[in-house]
Amino acid sequence: MAKETGASGDRTLRKFFGELVWRHFLADIRLEEPRVAQYVSNVLADFARTDHLFRIRDAQGRRLEDVGEMLIESNPLLEASSFDRERAVRKHVGDYTLFMTGLFPESVARARRSKSRRLEAFVDFVRAGKESYAIVSSFDQFEYRNEAPLFRRLSEDFERCVFGLNLVKQDLEKFRQEYYQRLKRTVDENPPA
Repeated sequence: MAKETGASGDRTLRKFFGELVWRHFLADIRLEEPRVAQYVSNVLADFARTDHLFRIRDAQGRRLEDVGEMLIESNPLLEASSFDRERAVRKHVGDYTLFMTGLFPESVARARRSKSRRLEAFVDFVRAGKESYAIVSSFDQFEYRNEAPLFRRLSEDFERCVFGLNLVKQDLEKFRQEYYQRLKRTVDENPPA
């Protein structure tokens, strides 16, 4: 039974993000690409779980949280074990950098100033995201043929997608404030005994 509730909650979250993303992509940034909007809203829903946000692991099983380390992991001349691994890690880098620059740009800026994450301080998130999606789009044969145009578009419109996500973030912050205010009124009207 709990699984059904989780699946229902996942669908609700995907629908919620889908509506927010589509509204801003269509009305505000004029990116009338339903596949792009759906993909971006799915990234938001997937990354609502931190285990998905940090799903890339190195050969020793260590979770990679640094974009610079992820880029090394994606390189078939360095750490990547295959071109499929390169594609998977590059897809994640594109998703991760889009998510972070769109919803948490202040964290990206803070990471660049921090000396604790050596590699990430040198990585331009927008450039890494655009380049990663471009590389994913270059996998345009066989099972990846149908997805290639989507990733090409994500690469070309990366900055617009980031701006659209910044608008989504503003809505999320507004919803959170409204929810808090409603909750506070309820508690104030019904103080604990």
